Amino acid sequence: MATSTDPSAGANFAARTPERGPAKGPNTAFRELRGQRSPGEFAAAVRRAAREIGEQVACDARYVGRVEAGEIRCPNYAYERVFRHMFPGLTLADMGFSSREAVRGRGARAGCGAPPAYATHPEHPEHHRGTSTTDHEIERNDEESDVLRRAFMTGGSATLAAVSLGLLPEYAAAAPHDCVRQPVRRVGEAEVGAVEEAVRRIRLLDDRHGANGLYRRAAQPLRTAYALLDAGIARRSTADRLHAGAGELAISVGWLAHDSGHYEEARSHYAEALATARLAGDPALEAHAFCNMSFLARDAGRPREALRAAQAGGRAARRLGSPRLLSLLSLREAGGWAGLGDRGACEQSLARAHALFGRGPAERDPEWMTFFVEAELEMLEAQCWSALGDWPRASRHAHRAACLQDPHFARNLALYRAELADDLARAGAPTESAAAGHQVLDLLPEVQSTRIQAMLADTARILAPHATCPEVATFLDRRATV
Repeated sequence: MATSTDPSAGANFAARTPERGPAKGPNTAFRELRGQRSPGEFAAAVRRAAREIGEQVACDARYVGRVEAGEIRCPNYAYERVFRHMFPGLTLADMGFSSREAVRGRGARAGCGAPPAYATHPEHPEHHRGTSTTDHEIERNDEESDVLRRAFMTGGSATLAAVSLGLLPEYAAAAPHDCVRQPVRRVGEAEVGAVEEAVRRIRLLDDRHGANGLYRRAAQPLRTAYALLDAGIARRSTADRLHAGAGELAISVGWLAHDSGHYEEARSHYAEALATARLAGDPALEAHAFCNMSFLARDAGRPREALRAAQAGGRAARRLGSPRLLSLLSLREAGGWAGLGDRGACEQSLARAHALFGRGPAERDPEWMTFFVEAELEMLEAQCWSALGDWPRASRHAHRAACLQDPHFARNLALYRAELADDLARAGAPTESAAAGHQVLDLLPEVQSTRIQAMLADTARILAPHATCPEVATFLDRRATV
């Protein structure tokens, strides 16, 4: 794929951009590089550029906003490599960043050693060699707070995560004295950033691998996040961010439970997020919680509840200035009407969803909505027609969803193809269904999703009477071995 900007743009921009010292305000140079793209669109371009060079970064609209606001004065090593790939010929100074030395200083590296020159991504093979868990926790800088992410990915105890965040100071004596700071009495930017990073990491890993392997481990940072809410927060703006981060984390863990087939646990997590949203007076979080509650109710066979939750989410979202969010909630509403068998109301909701989606992205789109692209819109419409029993029409939309989906997001690609296989089977096209089923099976080694596996099981049941067809027989035999 082409990089996210014209390669010549870097040289041209460098020619007119002076060298900068430490950032003392908004990063206007980086904002200029974003151009006309929304923060969400630019974040997606960053992730695509990262994949081109074998990096993995959890860039989203919030990260872009923090860079442009000057909160992130110097990117970490992984982001630096991605930005240099996107904008050939530009230095960090050209992009408006300060030097790493100016940001961190000598003292930041003295206690436990300088950070390695590779990306500190939990999946990186170097992540677990030659560096203790606390080595980088001493660097509580604005660019990246790894505490919850490390505790989450390495499977450490909830106590370890709490100690790392200063919640349980009585345990701090058990850790090396030269690498642990004095316990904090109030929650600050580093802890809130850790919660937000945990949300991003869970979403990234779910996109790539599905929920089954993540759900139980993700409960740990969620417990820690809600403990933070009780720890005392000095600034109102920090408290608001922590409430939003904890609520988003509850939704993310709820989604992992949902996709793993633990519906009641998912329902509990979504309700927790909704309560957090209402306590904090956060309509964006409230809309997100209702959106997922609607999705869960539809999957659990409660279409009227799905409809009401979607409509409640729509009321909360009207104040947010995000047509894309309203479009998604209209699709959730359409799913509820389809489950109730009301084709006319479903079609009206679908038409409204398409019209809202057509307005394009907006600055105020929530960062969690980066998944909501045209492929997802097609998939959700396919599910509506499937629920109404219009299998040929459902198949057309599912096929379009699979064609449009970015192949790097393996979980969604497997989901769309599983929907296609099921719709084709019900539409009386067993050979085509088996072919789509094989494509899903190709992805299962890297995707763990109970929901997708259940969809394949239903498809296999429908195709069983066609086992005399060689293509169908091969699919059924292969699926039986998975």
